[in-house]
Amino acid sequence: MPLAAVRRAARETVSGLPRAFWWLWISTLVNRLGAFVATFMALYLTLDRGYSASYAGLVASLHGLGGVISSVGSGVMTDRLGRRPTLLVAQLSTAVSVALLGFMHDPVAIAAVAFLVGMASNASRPAVQAMMADIVRPEDRVRAFSLNYWAINLGFAVSSMTAGFIAEFSYLAGFLIEAGMTMICAIVVFAKLPESRPVVTAKEAAGKDVGLAAVLRDGRFMSVVGLSFLVAVVFQQGAVGLPVAMGRAGFTPADYGMAIAVNGALIVALQIPVTRFIEHRDPRRLLVASSMLAGYGFGLTAFAGSVGVFMLTVCVWTLAEIVNAPTQTGLVVRLSPVHGRGRYQGMYTLSWAVAALVAPLMSGVVIDRFGAEWLWGLCAVVGTGAAAGYAALMRRLPAEATTTGARVGAPEAEASTA
Repeated sequence: MPLAAVRRAARETVSGLPRAFWWLWISTLVNRLGAFVATFMALYLTLDRGYSASYAGLVASLHGLGGVISSVGSGVMTDRLGRRPTLLVAQLSTAVSVALLGFMHDPVAIAAVAFLVGMASNASRPAVQAMMADIVRPEDRVRAFSLNYWAINLGFAVSSMTAGFIAEFSYLAGFLIEAGMTMICAIVVFAKLPESRPVVTAKEAAGKDVGLAAVLRDGRFMSVVGLSFLVAVVFQQGAVGLPVAMGRAGFTPADYGMAIAVNGALIVALQIPVTRFIEHRDPRRLLVASSMLAGYGFGLTAFAGSVGVFMLTVCVWTLAEIVNAPTQTGLVVRLSPVHGRGRYQGMYTLSWAVAALVAPLMSGVVIDRFGAEWLWGLCAVVGTGAAAGYAALMRRLPAEATTTGARVGAPEAEASTA
């Protein structure tokens, strides 16, 4: 592709988005650049502190449980208190709890603080997603969510490499660096991001109930949440089922590292160009296709006998991830009432948090009792079922309603010319 065409494509990808979006994007990138706890918690507990693998698994489960609880609570806060206050509380709490975790020595104290870290770190997600939906035009949302997802993976890829070197020097330094980076995010939110919660009149508030009960009664949306859970369980196998299966097949941790590194590399390389291809296409077809690719991408792992073939299977389900992530988040916004976006995003986030708890248990039981081949076959079945569900549920999607002029401090006219 000529250099001029590359420049034009890059300019079109980032142009037209509000300035507030880019500050939110920078906050996300900085947050992920400082990621340390989730990546190195197991190694920290087993190698540095000398605890058993079972204890490390318990702490990881408590960390995930904290995220499950905060998903719904932070969604409610996002709607009631606002996006900006929720982000500030979440990021300040994360910074304090992560720093505190580095100084804990008692096993009970470590487990308790890890639970708090899980709650705090997950609490910002509904607020970020709701704020992004507030400040970005409906026709630009898939692109915006894709750029945000790209920032998450870029930050994670860089932090994973640098955090490994930091861990060799000092795990405590890693905790403190993450706390400092998260504090920087909180400062960015405070200084640069205005509140974006749409203004709701008293008549609208009285006529439209958006409590959690209303979200749970929204059958179509809750069905989408259920399908999201199924897809999330499949994607989680890249972190929980794949390393176990490769280890039992005689492959080394370095072999797994080479295979899974393809995931991050492809997302960083392809997320933006793929988004340009999919952003105005039918979300029903995209979600059906990505669910099938995810299921059968992992299904093909049953036939992998070398690192190269494992890497090829990772390529397949990574493409599914690239398509699914922004499309799914955009669909959640489309199905959410404007003044209930926080609660709806919280419930959507809950599906991924619960999947993070269920997937390790499921993969362990299936591999131990039936073998890894059954796990990969089950992934194909689950992916096919999710695809069928999306095809049935999305026959008549509601039109996307613009809320221009209903936001405070984040007018759509304020666009970046980058």
